[in-house]
Amino acid sequence: MSDSFVHLHVHTEYSTLDSTVRTKELVARAKELNMPAVAMTDHGNLYAAIEFYQNATGAGIKPILGCEVYVAPASLHDKKEVPGRKDSTHLTLLAKNETGWKNLVKLVSVGHLEGDYLGEPRVDREHLAKFAEGLICLSGCINGSVNEWLHKNDIESARQEIITLRDIFGADDFYLELNDQGLEIQQSINTQLKAFSEELGLKMVATNDVHFLHKDDAEAQDVLICIGQGRLLLDENRKSYPVDHYFKTPEEMRTLYADFPGACDNTLEIANKCNVELVLDPTSSEKYPQFESPDGSPREEYFRKVCFEGLEKRYANGKLEEVAKIQNITPEEMQKVLDERLDYEIGTINELGFASYFLITADFIQWGRDNDIPVGPGRGSAAGSLVAYTMGITDICPMRFGLLFERFLNPERVSPPDVDIDFCQTRRVEVIEYVRQKYGERSVSHIITYGTLGAKSVIRDVSRVMGISYGDADMLAKMIEAKPGVKLQKEYDEKEELRDIIQNSGTWQELWNYAIKLEGLNRNTGVHAAGVVIGDRALDEHCALTRGNEGEVVTQCDMGAITELGLLKMDFLGLKNMTVIQDAVNHIRKHTPDFDINNVSLEDGPALALLNRGETMGVFQLESGGMVETCKKYGIEKIEDIIDLLALYRPGAMQFIDQMIEVKKGITKVQYEHPMLETICGDTYGVMIYQEQVQNAAKMLAGYSLGGADLLRRAMGKKDPSKMAKERVNFVNGCKETNNIEESLANKLFDKIEMFAGYGFNKSHSACYGHISYWTAYLKANFPVEFMSGLLSNELNNTDKIGIFINECHRMDIEVLPPNINKSQLKFAPEKIPSGKMAIRYGLAAIKNVGEGAMRTAIAEREKNGEFSSLDDFSNRLDSKSVNKRILENLVKAGALDWTGESRAAMFHRIEQVVASASSAQRDRAQGQVSLFDTMDFAGAAPAQEQQGGDTPEIDEWSKDERLANEKELLGCYTSGHPLDKYRDVIDSDRFEKIGLLDELDTKDKRARYPFAGMIRHVEHKVTRKGKPFGVLYIEDFTGDCEVVCWSESYMPAREAGLLMSGNVIRLKANVQVDERTETLRLTGSEIKELKARKRGKNGAVQVTLWVARHSENDLMSIRKVLQEHPGDTPVEIHLQSGTGKRATIEASEKLRVKKCAALERGLAEWSE
Repeated sequence: MSDSFVHLHVHTEYSTLDSTVRTKELVARAKELNMPAVAMTDHGNLYAAIEFYQNATGAGIKPILGCEVYVAPASLHDKKEVPGRKDSTHLTLLAKNETGWKNLVKLVSVGHLEGDYLGEPRVDREHLAKFAEGLICLSGCINGSVNEWLHKNDIESARQEIITLRDIFGADDFYLELNDQGLEIQQSINTQLKAFSEELGLKMVATNDVHFLHKDDAEAQDVLICIGQGRLLLDENRKSYPVDHYFKTPEEMRTLYADFPGACDNTLEIANKCNVELVLDPTSSEKYPQFESPDGSPREEYFRKVCFEGLEKRYANGKLEEVAKIQNITPEEMQKVLDERLDYEIGTINELGFASYFLITADFIQWGRDNDIPVGPGRGSAAGSLVAYTMGITDICPMRFGLLFERFLNPERVSPPDVDIDFCQTRRVEVIEYVRQKYGERSVSHIITYGTLGAKSVIRDVSRVMGISYGDADMLAKMIEAKPGVKLQKEYDEKEELRDIIQNSGTWQELWNYAIKLEGLNRNTGVHAAGVVIGDRALDEHCALTRGNEGEVVTQCDMGAITELGLLKMDFLGLKNMTVIQDAVNHIRKHTPDFDINNVSLEDGPALALLNRGETMGVFQLESGGMVETCKKYGIEKIEDIIDLLALYRPGAMQFIDQMIEVKKGITKVQYEHPMLETICGDTYGVMIYQEQVQNAAKMLAGYSLGGADLLRRAMGKKDPSKMAKERVNFVNGCKETNNIEESLANKLFDKIEMFAGYGFNKSHSACYGHISYWTAYLKANFPVEFMSGLLSNELNNTDKIGIFINECHRMDIEVLPPNINKSQLKFAPEKIPSGKMAIRYGLAAIKNVGEGAMRTAIAEREKNGEFSSLDDFSNRLDSKSVNKRILENLVKAGALDWTGESRAAMFHRIEQVVASASSAQRDRAQGQVSLFDTMDFAGAAPAQEQQGGDTPEIDEWSKDERLANEKELLGCYTSGHPLDKYRDVIDSDRFEKIGLLDELDTKDKRARYPFAGMIRHVEHKVTRKGKPFGVLYIEDFTGDCEVVCWSESYMPAREAGLLMSGNVIRLKANVQVDERTETLRLTGSEIKELKARKRGKNGAVQVTLWVARHSENDLMSIRKVLQEHPGDTPVEIHLQSGTGKRATIEASEKLRVKKCAALERGLAEWSE
């Protein structure tokens, strides 16, 4: 035989955190060593299969597809320990042919879907026998099923295991696997395997259980093992590999196994047997599920029928005339254009075999709409298809906005259609479940993703296993840029400070070397957020399957591999803004039943005015500080302006914004190199901001087809010099032939188009998202209470965001009412207040740590049996297991039970007793014991004070600061006051800017410093890389909160003066600039001073606050009663406070002057400041 060798037992990085072998490097090393083939045998999975196969075939190396499977000691369904046996042993399986590959896929899938035990996807001998055809079996490494017995010196059991495996796979396809990485036990086992070979007439084969490519990778692989185990390198009792688990040369392997005749030659024999050829064709639709026409007609015929019926509906009721007017043609001409384009698109789709794709997509989208699940208007290039519009897949008219079908599906560059769909994020799972039920559970699956050791994370991971302190590791990690795609080597090359640190420390140098080797390796698996595969049959006929963390079925092929296999994949995306819109629409329909967001005017004055004022908080994709300023400068007059801005507001393209504004406002004029350019980009003020404009330019100027123009656009985007040189010749010649344009001008035009092609954005996507932006602006401008209710309801688990949006409500003069267990819904909801205005009631599910399920139960009980009468009644009527002590405590602290008239402190004090009493009563009822009170139909027990009379101790109400702190923690905002109330007159004065109005400040003046005042919520004390101390202050006023960076010169004096502590109220000056990286406003503070409250009232008047929406005449009577009980000489001031921050103050009658005392303070606690 040859002197060559083939490695048949190789682990790639897809043996997660166990191997450092990358498939591309593996194939390159095999080629370098003149090996004709190489195998992939990862631990229990086929994750790497497609990637490995393509890399190997691309390099001219035969790929051998295999897997090291885990074998259970008994049945894979026995999820228990078997005494005296390992939980699993290993076998190396290799696919000989297509049958073997299919069987390996099914076997591995069974292990993952049915056999998982302690994290290992096990198979058993029954399934090995079932799927043995076409497979070669090697007896396994040191952890193999035969070697398990040889470890124990149980020769007979080992012999029986060999015979069992031989009988399953056949004597010709079962080999005794030899391993030798220098362990004494391996040499003993190999000797015995040689004896079995002679005794039973079975062949031996040499492998090396490869886990790293080169011998000097052993230490890096050891670090990787430690990362996976969470252990330190210094730990002695941990898993590690001998240094010989590398990809040895043929010479090394033949020398090592010189005493085992045929062991190395047999690797070549096996390689010759293995001839799997995968059919990879991303353009094929053969594996798509075939849509069955409801009327039994041929699929393509039914497809055409659906499209033309949809065309008629889409352009009815004046829509045809509207689009014709925009296109400046007659309705008859427009109809002809539509018919011809639809016919062309249908013909192209049918010719490519994608009719089923569109019918399937339209079907589940329609099901979503029929079941009131919000669906987005479209996403990506699909909006350029008239077919997609007529079938209801998209809701954007491609004719009105000049969108191109060829940008979506190019007949000159065939690739599968890719329709991404935005659904309501909370209900997208229902659509996926519908698809699963329609096409079969085994035919629908989620798609795997891989998390990797990124540049920053690998620094931290390696530091941890090396025993480097967190602080030191964090220091180094923070020097790495925090952005996708960043590479350690590039950071090292570009950052002198980083290089100095590494080069001047042996420890850092060692860490860096490990990190470089491990960077980018797979760290874990996950489930793609949106991707779903739909097959024409059970998916394990096409690819291996596994399970996600939630038990869902997931492909072992990632998104790219799924495409290569030609499987139908869909992106079911969850877009929060669609849920916000639907929630708002649901509120609107309670008073306007026929409201439809799809039918609102796209030229609404209030909506456009709102955008031009920059009031875009909550408006989709227009919220960032930079975008706010751009909206105000640009002057939005129509939806096309919004679409343009979404395309422009990106790196690179942003440079054209000011130029377009000047042209738009008539300050400058565009000088077009050729009159046709005005037709192409006149609407965008001389700038080609869209990829579709590049395509149209190539078509009109140089006679390209739209498909050919799309290929040109792609070539320009990739900047391939050789391709661009050819395209330039084609373009110049085309300009001459089509429009008699001279060569010099044609070259100028090519250069201009090429420049814009680098920045051009997909207009179809921008048009779709521009509509969502417009809809949110429309709702905010015309239905502010309903819209803000929807916005708040979609942040139930984010009290920080809730606080921000409530501040926005206050700015909009919308009052947000506190939670109330008798009035609140599960989510935020509009509610009419006594003044007749609409306010927003805080949703119960948004209270931190009370749980949506418990609140849903409480609301159901309230709706069934009426409002609750007291804390005791509330507890008695609800199962104490669902509404427990902790939930009651948080409801009380949040103020949701203030309506009882009992103070929060008193209720909190007796919660334990209330819960115990309710639990006892519920147990009695469950056991059939009925009390006297039950027979009298009492709803619930009276409060403890009433039951126990004078025995109940009087509990002082919590201080105002304590109440407010609880509200902030649980609600994200204050509802019964504000910690800054006594500073209100100062902070609300014109002396200080308002944090909630930062967007209104002029950020162009780099030297301007604005005065601010507020309370410190939190301070982060930090040190610069040069060792200078600085701080980040989180401060808030009545309008919002922000962070302020204070450098050493202002930070240190304030810190030494004791000002920088949570709860302190300060004033400062701040420079306000837009951070170009984050597009948020950045404040840099200086001159930090203590803020002193203005003395209010006469002779230290007693302060009483009444909230307009919450308090009633009964409160006034109660206050009067308390005041009359403590007559004296101190005046009383009553502040009337709205929920939006407005306030009026009146002085009470002299007859109600009081004497200050503790009893008075307790009596007025509920209304005091």
